[in-house]
Amino acid sequence: MPTPSGQSGGITRRTLFRTGAGLALGTGLAVGTGLPGATPAFATNGIGQTGAPLCQQPGDSAAAHGLGSGDLGIPYLREHDGSWGYVFGDSFNVAGDYLRSPVMLNQGGFDSSGSAPIAFSWAMPNGNAAPLFDYVSGGDNGFGTESTRIPNDCIEFRGRTYLQYTSVLHGIGPDPLPAGDDGSVMSGVAYSDDGGVTWTDYGYHWDGQYRGVNQSMYGMWSFAGIDPDGWLYIFSKRWNGSHKNTADQGAIQLFRIDPDDFRAGNFGAQQNWTYNGRWYWASDGTPPTPLFGPGNNIGEFSVKRIGDTYCMSYFDATDGALCTRTAPRPDAGWTAPKTQVVNNALWPPSHWGKPQLDNVYGGYIHPGSANAGSLTLIASQWTQQGAYRVLQFDGINP
Repeated sequence: MPTPSGQSGGITRRTLFRTGAGLALGTGLAVGTGLPGATPAFATNGIGQTGAPLCQQPGDSAAAHGLGSGDLGIPYLREHDGSWGYVFGDSFNVAGDYLRSPVMLNQGGFDSSGSAPIAFSWAMPNGNAAPLFDYVSGGDNGFGTESTRIPNDCIEFRGRTYLQYTSVLHGIGPDPLPAGDDGSVMSGVAYSDDGGVTWTDYGYHWDGQYRGVNQSMYGMWSFAGIDPDGWLYIFSKRWNGSHKNTADQGAIQLFRIDPDDFRAGNFGAQQNWTYNGRWYWASDGTPPTPLFGPGNNIGEFSVKRIGDTYCMSYFDATDGALCTRTAPRPDAGWTAPKTQVVNNALWPPSHWGKPQLDNVYGGYIHPGSANAGSLTLIASQWTQQGAYRVLQFDGINP
Protein backbone atom coordinates (compact mmCIF):
# COMPACT_ATOMS: atom_id res chain seq x y z
CA MET A 1 0.00 0.00 0.00
CA PRO A 2 1.61 3.31 -0.99
CA THR A 3 2.01 5.98 1.65
CA PRO A 4 -0.88 8.46 1.37
CA SER A 5 -0.23 12.16 1.11
CA GLY A 6 -1.79 14.71 3.41
CA GLN A 7 -4.78 16.69 2.26
CA SER A 8 -2.61 19.76 1.81
CA GLY A 9 0.10 18.16 1.07
CA GLY A 10 -0.36 21.06 -17.70
CA ILE A 11 -2.02 20.22 -20.43
CA THR A 12 -3.76 16.89 -21.01
CA ARG A 13 -5.03 15.43 -24.23
CA ARG A 14 -8.38 16.96 -23.30
CA THR A 15 -7.07 20.48 -22.67
CA LEU A 16 -5.48 20.32 -26.11
CA PHE A 17 -8.87 21.17 -27.55
CA ARG A 18 -9.54 24.16 -25.35
CA THR A 19 -6.26 25.72 -26.62
CA GLY A 20 -7.65 25.75 -30.16
CA ALA A 21 -4.80 23.63 -31.46
CA GLY A 22 -7.00 22.60 -34.38
CA LEU A 23 -5.37 19.25 -35.06
CA ALA A 24 -7.00 17.15 -37.74
CA LEU A 25 -7.50 13.96 -35.80
CA GLY A 26 -9.49 12.09 -38.41
CA THR A 27 -12.92 12.19 -39.96
CA GLY A 28 -14.95 12.77 -36.84
CA LEU A 29 -18.30 14.44 -36.44
CA ALA A 30 -18.87 17.62 -38.40
CA VAL A 31 -20.22 19.92 -35.69
CA GLY A 32 -23.85 20.73 -36.29
CA THR A 33 -24.46 17.98 -38.82
CA GLY A 34 -24.71 14.96 -36.55
CA LEU A 35 -23.07 12.88 -39.28
CA PRO A 36 -19.87 11.04 -38.45
CA GLY A 37 -17.33 10.86 -41.22
CA ALA A 38 -17.09 7.09 -40.88
CA THR A 39 -20.34 5.29 -40.21
CA PRO A 40 -19.89 2.68 -37.46
CA ALA A 41 -20.53 -0.89 -38.49
CA PHE A 42 -23.06 -3.06 -36.70
CA ALA A 43 -22.43 -4.00 -33.10
CA THR A 44 -21.29 -7.52 -32.36
CA ASN A 45 -24.74 -9.09 -32.29
CA GLY A 46 -26.60 -6.35 -34.15
CA ILE A 47 -28.79 -5.34 -31.20
CA GLY A 48 -29.56 -1.77 -30.15
CA GLN A 49 -27.53 1.38 -30.68
CA THR A 50 -24.44 1.08 -32.85
CA GLY A 51 -22.70 4.38 -32.26
CA ALA A 52 -25.48 6.79 -31.33
CA PRO A 53 -23.91 10.13 -30.29
CA LEU A 54 -25.12 11.32 -26.89
CA CYS A 55 -23.80 14.88 -27.09
CA GLN A 56 -22.31 17.45 -29.48
CA GLN A 57 -25.47 17.57 -31.59
CA PRO A 58 -27.48 20.82 -31.53
CA GLY A 59 -30.79 20.34 -29.78
CA ASP A 60 -29.90 17.00 -28.17
CA SER A 61 -30.69 16.11 -24.58
CA ALA A 62 -27.17 16.99 -23.41
CA ALA A 63 -27.46 20.49 -24.89
CA ALA A 64 -30.87 20.89 -23.24
CA HIS A 65 -29.08 20.61 -19.90
CA GLY A 66 -26.10 22.80 -20.75
CA LEU A 67 -23.53 20.30 -22.07
CA GLY A 68 -22.34 20.94 -25.60
CA SER A 69 -19.35 18.60 -25.66
CA GLY A 70 -17.60 16.22 -23.31
CA ASP A 71 -15.95 12.82 -23.15
CA LEU A 72 -15.94 9.68 -20.97
CA GLY A 73 -19.62 9.66 -19.87
CA ILE A 74 -18.90 7.09 -17.14
CA PRO A 75 -22.24 5.46 -16.19
CA TYR A 76 -23.26 4.44 -12.69
CA LEU A 77 -26.45 3.47 -10.84
CA ARG A 78 -27.84 6.17 -8.56
CA GLU A 79 -28.93 3.57 -6.06
CA HIS A 80 -30.98 5.90 -3.88
CA ASP A 81 -33.64 6.45 -6.57
CA GLY A 82 -32.83 3.98 -9.36
CA SER A 83 -31.78 6.64 -11.85
CA TRP A 84 -28.49 6.75 -13.75
CA GLY A 85 -25.58 9.15 -13.63
CA TYR A 86 -23.05 9.83 -16.42
CA VAL A 87 -19.79 11.48 -15.40
CA PHE A 88 -17.96 13.42 -18.11
CA GLY A 89 -14.36 14.57 -18.22
CA ASP A 90 -13.31 18.02 -19.40
CA SER A 91 -16.49 19.53 -20.80
CA PHE A 92 -17.81 22.56 -22.66
CA ASN A 93 -21.18 24.26 -22.69
CA VAL A 94 -23.21 24.83 -25.85
CA ALA A 95 -21.37 28.11 -26.46
CA GLY A 96 -18.02 26.32 -26.34
CA ASP A 97 -16.98 27.69 -22.96
CA TYR A 98 -14.89 25.38 -20.81
CA LEU A 99 -16.81 23.86 -17.87
CA ARG A 100 -13.84 22.03 -16.31
CA SER A 101 -14.01 18.42 -15.08
CA PRO A 102 -15.86 16.42 -13.90
CA VAL A 103 -19.42 17.20 -15.03
CA MET A 104 -22.50 14.98 -14.54
CA LEU A 105 -25.71 14.43 -16.47
CA ASN A 106 -28.47 12.12 -15.23
CA GLN A 107 -31.12 9.88 -16.76
CA GLY A 108 -34.36 8.74 -15.22
CA GLY A 109 -34.53 5.30 -16.84
CA PHE A 110 -32.12 3.32 -19.03
CA ASP A 111 -33.39 1.08 -21.86
CA SER A 112 -31.09 -1.94 -21.67
CA SER A 113 -32.54 -3.35 -24.91
CA GLY A 114 -31.00 -0.47 -26.81
CA SER A 115 -34.27 0.29 -28.57
CA ALA A 116 -33.91 3.93 -27.53
CA PRO A 117 -30.59 5.71 -27.06
CA ILE A 118 -29.66 7.28 -23.76
CA ALA A 119 -31.38 10.63 -23.22
CA PHE A 120 -30.44 12.87 -20.32
CA SER A 121 -33.14 14.13 -17.95
CA TRP A 122 -31.27 16.62 -15.75
CA ALA A 123 -27.79 17.75 -14.81
CA MET A 124 -25.85 18.20 -11.60
CA PRO A 125 -25.59 20.04 -9.39
CA ASN A 126 -28.71 22.17 -9.91
CA GLY A 127 -30.26 21.20 -13.24
CA ASN A 128 -27.66 22.69 -15.59
CA ALA A 129 -24.24 21.24 -16.40
CA ALA A 130 -21.59 22.67 -14.08
CA PRO A 131 -18.33 21.41 -12.52
CA LEU A 132 -18.84 19.03 -9.61
CA PHE A 133 -15.57 19.79 -7.80
CA ASP A 134 -14.36 23.08 -6.37
CA TYR A 135 -10.71 23.41 -7.41
CA VAL A 136 -8.64 25.88 -9.41
CA SER A 137 -7.67 24.64 -12.87
CA GLY A 138 -4.09 25.67 -13.55
CA GLY A 139 -3.50 26.54 -9.89
CA ASP A 140 -2.16 25.00 -6.71
CA ASN A 141 -4.94 23.48 -4.61
CA GLY A 142 -2.58 22.16 -1.97
CA PHE A 143 -0.89 19.46 -4.03
CA GLY A 144 1.13 21.50 -6.52
CA THR A 145 -0.11 22.84 -9.84
CA GLU A 146 -3.05 20.92 -11.30
CA SER A 147 -4.41 21.27 -14.80
CA THR A 148 -7.54 19.16 -14.40
CA ARG A 149 -9.12 16.38 -12.36
CA ILE A 150 -10.27 13.55 -14.59
CA PRO A 151 -12.91 11.07 -13.32
CA ASN A 152 -12.12 7.38 -13.63
CA ASP A 153 -15.21 5.76 -12.10
CA CYS A 154 -18.20 6.40 -9.88
CA ILE A 155 -20.28 4.16 -7.61
CA GLU A 156 -23.09 4.66 -5.11
CA PHE A 157 -23.95 2.36 -2.23
CA ARG A 158 -25.53 2.68 1.21
CA GLY A 159 -26.52 6.30 0.65
CA ARG A 160 -23.15 7.67 -0.42
CA THR A 161 -21.71 8.33 -3.89
CA TYR A 162 -17.98 7.88 -4.53
CA LEU A 163 -16.02 9.31 -7.44
CA GLN A 164 -12.39 8.35 -8.02
CA TYR A 165 -10.32 10.81 -10.04
CA THR A 166 -6.80 11.62 -11.18
CA SER A 167 -5.29 15.09 -10.92
CA VAL A 168 -3.25 15.72 -14.06
CA LEU A 169 -0.61 18.29 -14.88
CA HIS A 170 0.88 17.21 -18.21
CA GLY A 171 -0.38 15.12 -21.11
CA ILE A 172 -0.13 15.35 -24.87
CA GLY A 173 -0.34 18.60 -26.76
CA PRO A 174 2.06 21.53 -26.47
CA ASP A 175 3.57 20.25 -23.20
CA PRO A 176 6.14 17.46 -23.46
CA LEU A 177 5.53 14.16 -21.71
CA PRO A 178 8.75 12.16 -22.03
CA ALA A 179 8.62 8.40 -22.36
CA GLY A 180 8.21 6.87 -18.93
CA ASP A 181 6.37 9.84 -17.41
CA ASP A 182 2.68 9.57 -16.50
CA GLY A 183 1.97 13.29 -16.04
CA SER A 184 -0.10 12.90 -12.86
CA VAL A 185 -0.15 14.94 -9.65
CA MET A 186 -2.16 12.65 -7.40
CA SER A 187 -5.31 10.52 -7.28
CA GLY A 188 -8.16 10.78 -4.82
CA VAL A 189 -11.69 9.78 -3.93
CA ALA A 190 -14.45 12.34 -3.39
CA TYR A 191 -17.84 11.50 -1.89
CA SER A 192 -21.31 12.99 -1.89
CA ASP A 193 -24.09 12.38 0.61
CA ASP A 194 -26.71 14.34 -1.33
CA GLY A 195 -26.80 12.45 -4.63
CA GLY A 196 -23.97 14.37 -6.28
CA VAL A 197 -24.89 17.97 -5.49
CA THR A 198 -21.97 18.64 -3.14
CA TRP A 199 -18.68 16.75 -2.83
CA THR A 200 -16.08 16.27 -0.13
CA ASP A 201 -12.56 15.06 -0.81
CA TYR A 202 -11.19 12.33 1.46
CA GLY A 203 -7.94 13.37 3.12
CA TYR A 204 -6.23 10.20 1.91
CA HIS A 205 -4.56 10.69 -1.50
CA TRP A 206 -2.22 8.65 -3.68
CA ASP A 207 0.79 10.66 -4.87
CA GLY A 208 1.53 10.88 -8.59
CA GLN A 209 4.58 11.80 -10.63
CA TYR A 210 4.71 15.44 -9.56
CA ARG A 211 4.55 14.40 -5.91
CA GLY A 212 7.34 11.88 -6.26
CA VAL A 213 5.54 8.65 -7.27
CA ASN A 214 5.69 8.23 -11.03
CA GLN A 215 3.74 5.21 -12.37
CA SER A 216 1.63 4.68 -9.26
CA MET A 217 -0.60 1.65 -9.73
CA TYR A 218 -3.33 3.55 -7.86
CA GLY A 219 -3.67 6.21 -10.57
CA MET A 220 -6.87 5.00 -12.26
CA TRP A 221 -9.56 2.90 -10.56
CA SER A 222 -12.64 0.98 -11.59
CA PHE A 223 -15.24 -0.05 -9.03
CA ALA A 224 -16.37 -3.56 -9.95
CA GLY A 225 -19.02 -3.37 -7.22
CA ILE A 226 -19.94 -5.13 -3.99
CA ASP A 227 -19.89 -8.87 -4.57
CA PRO A 228 -22.36 -11.25 -2.90
CA ASP A 229 -19.46 -12.18 -0.60
CA GLY A 230 -19.74 -8.68 0.91
CA TRP A 231 -16.44 -7.22 -0.32
CA LEU A 232 -16.10 -4.14 -2.52
CA TYR A 233 -13.79 -5.12 -5.38
CA ILE A 234 -11.64 -2.44 -7.01
CA PHE A 235 -9.27 -2.68 -9.96
CA SER A 236 -6.57 -0.05 -10.51
CA LYS A 237 -3.71 0.79 -12.82
CA ARG A 238 -1.20 3.47 -13.79
CA TRP A 239 -2.54 6.79 -15.06
CA ASN A 240 -2.62 6.70 -18.85
CA GLY A 241 -5.49 8.98 -19.75
CA SER A 242 -3.07 10.78 -22.04
CA HIS A 243 -2.57 7.51 -23.99
CA LYS A 244 1.08 8.51 -24.12
CA ASN A 245 2.41 6.72 -21.04
CA THR A 246 4.71 4.20 -22.68
CA ALA A 247 5.57 2.70 -19.28
CA ASP A 248 1.95 1.66 -18.71
CA GLN A 249 2.44 -1.82 -20.24
CA GLY A 250 -1.14 -2.90 -19.60
CA ALA A 251 -0.68 -3.67 -15.90
CA ILE A 252 -3.95 -3.90 -13.90
CA GLN A 253 -4.14 -4.88 -10.23
CA LEU A 254 -6.96 -5.94 -7.90
CA PHE A 255 -7.75 -5.19 -4.27
CA ARG A 256 -10.83 -5.45 -2.08
CA ILE A 257 -12.08 -3.66 0.99
CA ASP A 258 -14.97 -3.85 3.42
CA PRO A 259 -17.58 -1.27 2.28
CA ASP A 260 -17.79 0.18 5.80
CA ASP A 261 -14.02 0.71 5.90
CA PHE A 262 -14.23 2.35 2.51
CA ARG A 263 -16.96 4.70 3.68
CA ALA A 264 -14.88 5.64 6.72
CA GLY A 265 -11.90 6.41 4.50
CA ASN A 266 -9.95 3.57 6.08
CA PHE A 267 -8.32 2.68 2.78
CA GLY A 268 -5.40 1.00 4.48
CA ALA A 269 -7.74 -1.87 5.40
CA GLN A 270 -7.65 -3.19 1.83
CA GLN A 271 -6.67 -6.76 0.99
CA ASN A 272 -4.48 -7.25 -2.07
CA TRP A 273 -4.70 -10.00 -4.69
CA THR A 274 -1.11 -11.15 -4.73
CA TYR A 275 1.00 -13.87 -6.34
CA ASN A 276 3.88 -15.55 -4.52
CA GLY A 277 4.03 -19.06 -5.92
CA ARG A 278 0.24 -19.02 -5.70
CA TRP A 279 -2.48 -16.37 -5.77
CA TYR A 280 -3.84 -15.30 -2.37
CA TRP A 281 -5.43 -12.36 -0.57
CA ALA A 282 -2.76 -10.48 1.37
CA SER A 283 -3.76 -8.38 4.37
CA ASP A 284 -0.22 -7.53 5.52
CA GLY A 285 0.43 -4.71 3.06
CA THR A 286 2.05 -6.88 0.39
CA PRO A 287 1.34 -5.04 -2.88
CA PRO A 288 -1.08 -6.51 -5.41
CA THR A 289 0.41 -8.41 -8.34
CA PRO A 290 -0.54 -7.25 -11.86
CA LEU A 291 -3.14 -9.57 -13.36
CA PHE A 292 -1.66 -9.59 -16.84
CA GLY A 293 1.92 -9.74 -18.07
CA PRO A 294 3.57 -6.77 -19.78
CA GLY A 295 1.77 -5.86 -22.96
CA ASN A 296 0.13 -3.00 -24.77
CA ASN A 297 -0.48 0.43 -23.29
CA ILE A 298 -3.94 0.64 -21.74
CA GLY A 299 -5.87 3.89 -21.39
CA GLU A 300 -9.31 4.14 -19.79
CA PHE A 301 -10.74 0.90 -18.38
CA SER A 302 -13.91 -0.38 -16.74
CA VAL A 303 -14.84 -3.48 -14.74
CA LYS A 304 -18.40 -4.32 -13.75
CA ARG A 305 -20.29 -7.33 -12.43
CA ILE A 306 -23.07 -8.02 -14.92
CA GLY A 307 -25.27 -10.83 -13.68
CA ASP A 308 -22.87 -13.45 -12.37
CA THR A 309 -20.03 -12.49 -14.72
CA TYR A 310 -17.28 -9.92 -14.26
CA CYS A 311 -16.77 -7.96 -17.46
CA MET A 312 -13.78 -5.77 -18.27
CA SER A 313 -13.39 -3.25 -21.06
CA TYR A 314 -10.47 -0.99 -21.89
CA PHE A 315 -8.94 1.16 -24.57
CA ASP A 316 -5.88 -0.54 -26.03
CA ALA A 317 -3.84 2.52 -26.95
CA THR A 318 -1.35 0.47 -28.95
CA ASP A 319 -3.97 -1.36 -31.02
CA GLY A 320 -6.36 1.58 -31.28
CA ALA A 321 -9.38 -0.43 -30.17
CA LEU A 322 -11.82 -1.04 -27.33
CA CYS A 323 -11.33 -4.56 -25.99
CA THR A 324 -13.15 -6.76 -23.49
CA ARG A 325 -12.43 -9.71 -21.20
CA THR A 326 -14.58 -11.72 -18.79
CA ALA A 327 -14.10 -13.77 -15.62
CA PRO A 328 -16.46 -15.72 -13.35
CA ARG A 329 -14.96 -13.98 -10.31
CA PRO A 330 -12.79 -10.89 -9.90
CA ASP A 331 -10.01 -13.10 -8.51
CA ALA A 332 -10.37 -15.81 -11.19
CA GLY A 333 -8.65 -16.14 -14.55
CA TRP A 334 -9.66 -13.73 -17.32
CA THR A 335 -10.36 -14.59 -20.92
CA ALA A 336 -8.09 -13.37 -23.69
CA PRO A 337 -8.88 -9.85 -24.94
CA LYS A 338 -11.60 -9.54 -27.56
CA THR A 339 -11.58 -6.62 -29.98
CA GLN A 340 -14.90 -4.76 -30.09
CA VAL A 341 -14.82 -1.19 -31.50
CA VAL A 342 -11.87 -0.03 -33.59
CA ASN A 343 -10.27 3.13 -34.91
CA ASN A 344 -9.55 1.47 -38.25
CA ALA A 345 -11.66 -1.44 -39.50
CA LEU A 346 -9.37 -2.09 -42.47
CA TRP A 347 -6.16 -2.94 -40.63
CA PRO A 348 -4.96 -5.05 -38.96
CA PRO A 349 -6.97 -8.12 -39.98
CA SER A 350 -8.18 -8.58 -36.38
CA HIS A 351 -10.22 -5.39 -36.92
CA TRP A 352 -12.06 -6.60 -40.00
CA GLY A 353 -15.82 -6.47 -39.59
CA LYS A 354 -15.65 -4.59 -36.29
CA PRO A 355 -17.59 -1.39 -35.58
CA GLN A 356 -15.42 1.55 -36.57
CA LEU A 357 -15.16 4.82 -34.69
CA ASP A 358 -12.41 7.18 -35.74
CA ASN A 359 -10.20 8.30 -32.84
CA VAL A 360 -12.00 6.04 -30.39
CA TYR A 361 -11.07 5.79 -26.71
CA GLY A 362 -12.76 5.23 -23.34
CA GLY A 363 -15.24 2.38 -23.48
CA TYR A 364 -17.08 2.21 -20.14
CA ILE A 365 -19.41 -0.68 -19.34
CA HIS A 366 -22.93 0.38 -18.47
CA PRO A 367 -23.92 -1.32 -15.16
CA GLY A 368 -27.46 -1.60 -16.53
CA SER A 369 -26.38 -3.68 -19.55
CA ALA A 370 -28.90 -6.27 -20.70
CA ASN A 371 -26.69 -9.20 -19.69
CA ALA A 372 -23.09 -10.38 -19.71
CA GLY A 373 -23.44 -11.37 -23.37
CA SER A 374 -24.94 -8.07 -24.49
CA LEU A 375 -23.11 -5.12 -22.98
CA THR A 376 -23.65 -1.43 -23.50
CA LEU A 377 -20.37 0.45 -23.91
CA ILE A 378 -20.03 4.23 -23.70
CA ALA A 379 -17.22 5.12 -26.09
CA SER A 380 -15.47 8.47 -26.56
CA GLN A 381 -14.27 10.08 -29.76
CA TRP A 382 -11.98 12.97 -30.60
CA THR A 383 -13.27 15.05 -33.49
CA GLN A 384 -11.28 17.19 -35.89
CA GLN A 385 -13.36 20.24 -35.03
CA GLY A 386 -11.61 20.60 -31.69
CA ALA A 387 -14.05 18.87 -29.34
CA TYR A 388 -15.16 15.39 -28.44
CA ARG A 389 -18.25 13.37 -27.72
CA VAL A 390 -19.53 10.08 -26.30
CA LEU A 391 -21.41 7.41 -28.21
CA GLN A 392 -23.49 4.37 -27.25
CA PHE A 393 -22.80 0.84 -28.48
CA ASP A 394 -25.19 -1.93 -27.46
CA GLY A 395 -25.14 -5.68 -27.98
CA ILE A 396 -21.42 -6.05 -27.31
CA ASN A 397 -20.62 -9.70 -26.60
CA PRO A 398 -17.43 -9.87 -24.55
